[in-house]
Amino acid sequence: MEVPQINLTNQPHTNTKTMTKKLIILTLVSVMTFACQTKNTETPVEHQHEMPMTDTTQAKAKSPLTAAMANVGDNHVHISYSAPSVRGRLIFGGLVAFGEVWATGAHNATNINFDKDVIIEGTNIKAGKYALFTIPGQDKWTIIINRNWDQHLADEYDPKDDVIRWQVTPTKLTENVEQLTFEVKAINENEGQITFKWSDISFDFNFKNL
Repeated sequence: MEVPQINLTNQPHTNTKTMTKKLIILTLVSVMTFACQTKNTETPVEHQHEMPMTDTTQAKAKSPLTAAMANVGDNHVHISYSAPSVRGRLIFGGLVAFGEVWATGAHNATNINFDKDVIIEGTNIKAGKYALFTIPGQDKWTIIINRNWDQHLADEYDPKDDVIRWQVTPTKLTENVEQLTFEVKAINENEGQITFKWSDISFDFNFKNL
């Protein structure tokens, strides 16, 4: 922006008051020109468009979906479950009520899949996928294998769909297990064992290939 040139020496009829006024105008124009140039040469501020990380996106899932599996002979046994953690809570008799059907995990019902027919507690179970429910008790637990494997928690549980239910005596652990855990292991080429551990409780049961 060009600064207008005002020739004060070639104006013989200009009085002192007029000259003073023109000097003020010249000064104001100069200041405005400098401010305009300064503004145009400033580096533009870059705006941050990234969304801040929230607690939800930073934190891990509290009950992650996980699995336990093993091959027992030619039978692949696979358990899929969501594994909650204790996080300082009273679990059995607190978060998980005694005497009520439990999904044996969080979110959807824990499910178990057998590639081959098996026998559990004298009952023949066809190859396929099932829900694995439990009813925790202070002294005894009831284990349930149910045909309706795809359901949220035990919301749709119906005993009419039970393939088998039986009781086990749980073991009291000396050391707490923070995160719910299943384990499948082969005893030999024809027999396997499934173990559950969480908080201060553990139980297991065996199955045999047919």
